[in-house]
Amino acid sequence: MSKEVEIRQHNALTNARYDYTELQLDLLFFMVSRLRKDQKTVTYELPIKELSALTGKQYHLPYLRQATADMGSRMFEVEDKSGYRQMWMFQSVHYLLGQGIIEVKLSEAVLPFLFDLKDNFTSYTLAAALRLSSKYAKRIYQYCSQWKDLGETKRYDLQEFKKMLGLLDEKGNEKMLRISDFRESVLDVAVKQINEHTELNISYKLEKRVRTYTHIIFTVKPQALAETIPFDLVATAQPLPGVQQSHYENAARVLDELRITDAKHRQAILSSAAHVAEVNRYNHDLKTGKVKASRNPGGLLLVRLGLVAAKAPAV
Repeated sequence: MSKEVEIRQHNALTNARYDYTELQLDLLFFMVSRLRKDQKTVTYELPIKELSALTGKQYHLPYLRQATADMGSRMFEVEDKSGYRQMWMFQSVHYLLGQGIIEVKLSEAVLPFLFDLKDNFTSYTLAAALRLSSKYAKRIYQYCSQWKDLGETKRYDLQEFKKMLGLLDEKGNEKMLRISDFRESVLDVAVKQINEHTELNISYKLEKRVRTYTHIIFTVKPQALAETIPFDLVATAQPLPGVQQSHYENAARVLDELRITDAKHRQAILSSAAHVAEVNRYNHDLKTGKVKASRNPGGLLLVRLGLVAAKAPAV
């Protein structure tokens, strides 16, 4: 087994079995985005206004309290080379009334696994994950993110995959008995949301043996984000004054995809806040069909930025 594959298979928290609601996954991803390796602490603040601004959802105190209570009481079980490890998420949760902040004190045992999960994401992919409304889309996005540089995921045993999604318990009881329900309510919804809202484009293949589906594998390809992320989840140094990290990184990704490799052009674009904003705007217009540039979209962008002159039409 290659080292790359081993690393992916040992990403324990991503592959752990747990059945979180959409709200609980929002809280988990938001919490992960705020982890700091340079701060030796297990206590983190979650400003709910920031979470609402990112997801566009309103969060009400009774539901939040129920969500964190369930998260705190629910056990994680992860498997490693030495055996099975059972852990709980929180030592304590403190709601700071009147401030709109949840202060969580994380279990020291689970903290290394949360950092492992964080390492699989950048700020903009965490933000994209929060925009997924299906809890199954959020989980499948996690799995596919592990394999995005290889083009496809590992071949998952279908029953084990359902357990990872919380659709099958240890006694073999299934939430969705019909494969058509599993396709329509889980897989197809997840694929649609991931392809529309994240930097991944995925598809899946179900493998069949005789009359029974036995395995599933996902194809994973990168794509430009069709929408910009409203704010940077992770407090990092700004690469350019007035430009959010996620917007800067997305602009650089767009230049790569449009094959704009000239060093002078890239320097001119990525050193200008106005140019970075225009690149992201152009990318969105290209994805939504507002701009037609089937022959040379990169060239058209350079013209729009004023970095090259438009070619005169042939006489």
